[in-house]
Amino acid sequence: MTFEPSASQAQIDARQHAFDNQPDPTTLVSREEIRAALLDRHTAATQDKLDAAHVAICGCGGLGSTIAVALTRIGVGHLHLIDFDRVDMTNLNRQQYFLKDLGQYKTEALRSNLRQINPFIDITIDTVKVTDENVPTLFDNEDIICEAFDVPENKTMLVNAVLENLPDKKLVSASGMAGFRSSNLVNTRRVSKNFYFCGDGETAPVPGAGLMAPRVGVVACHEANMITRLILGEEDA
Repeated sequence: MTFEPSASQAQIDARQHAFDNQPDPTTLVSREEIRAALLDRHTAATQDKLDAAHVAICGCGGLGSTIAVALTRIGVGHLHLIDFDRVDMTNLNRQQYFLKDLGQYKTEALRSNLRQINPFIDITIDTVKVTDENVPTLFDNEDIICEAFDVPENKTMLVNAVLENLPDKKLVSASGMAGFRSSNLVNTRRVSKNFYFCGDGETAPVPGAGLMAPRVGVVACHEANMITRLILGEEDA
């Protein structure tokens, strides 16, 4: 069954207007106020490490958008968002977007939403498809690369390309998150020195049990927590 959009032109125009007219978040809060709140929760020693971290998120769908929100909320200082796709209605069942974002590039919409959480984080976007050819140069400034694709073949391509071309980078990947099986089947494990894997490793989408927000969110937060641990110097899964 394929979803067919039915929005009128007036609704499409209203979405664009809502997207273009969001409040400027820097008028709502100061850098000092946000940092003070983070320090209250994390302490300066922890927050300084989070501030300095550079993380690339490959794929801004159910996994990637949720990971990005989590890392933004804890104040990770530098995020690199990579995706070529646009937001559509079928994404809203699990991805961190809103009606105003429909039709927008995911990278641009997610950056805008993250800035409503913390406008002082450095967010770089690349609205491109990740390929074998661009992996060696796409992640020059990152400490940690997060794989957050939906398509198994894309996951395999990125993992293999990073392990081959960028073996010193930390890589966090995921697979096995569909449906509504027990959350207790999801885990994080260290596959090799710099490669970490999150998920149950087997559950694929099927009719009636596709990619759903709760379980995708569990796996995404496993990835976000592993990234946080790596930033803070904890290398065990």
